[in-house]
Amino acid sequence: MTDAAENYAGVYDRSVGFGDRPALVLIDFAQAYYDETCPLFAGEGAVIALTAALKLRAAARAAQVPVILTRVALHPSGIDGGRFYEKAAPLEAFLPGRATAEFAEGLVPEADELVVSKQYPSAFFGTSLASTLTAMGCDSVILTGLTTSGCVRASCVDAMSHGFRTLVVREACGDRHAAPHEANLFDMNAKYADVIGMDACLAEFAKPGGGLSVSA
Repeated sequence: MTDAAENYAGVYDRSVGFGDRPALVLIDFAQAYYDETCPLFAGEGAVIALTAALKLRAAARAAQVPVILTRVALHPSGIDGGRFYEKAAPLEAFLPGRATAEFAEGLVPEADELVVSKQYPSAFFGTSLASTLTAMGCDSVILTGLTTSGCVRASCVDAMSHGFRTLVVREACGDRHAAPHEANLFDMNAKYADVIGMDACLAEFAKPGGGLSVSA
């Protein structure tokens, strides 16, 4: 029995590369994942991911690459969360008025950053994100966020399905356990996106002349 990397070699090993006009997306960095009393608490993985995402955000802004943040925003009854809310009990953390629904400490949206509210795992499902990216002239998305096996993966699949080159920054994603984190990074890299290191992403942002700039 071969290991996963050997088994996939020569089958799922293409790279799509960086697009010309990307957007950086920070997915669901909510206080819920940092509150030890919350069922969604994700521990050290969430802390590492946010630290990396904030560094990428600063570099993206310097390169005039747009930054988009997502958050889960539910009706008080949870009805707009549909079967997702019915299945995943911890989504109560995102009901109105809960401190756990707020952005994580240290992450405050800037006035020029788009905030996308969603009710389902994907940042694209039921939102205007795809249309907005197209209107902005973006051909690619660079994904960060929480959790790797949940909303990051769902957003990754939908980004690819909408025709965007999709990249996922390994260090800037987190999960409550290493096993689903690593398994989903492996699978996304095989089929839907390029999973890259933060240094590679920072290097692209820092290219002379703002090679990734999407400014008007």
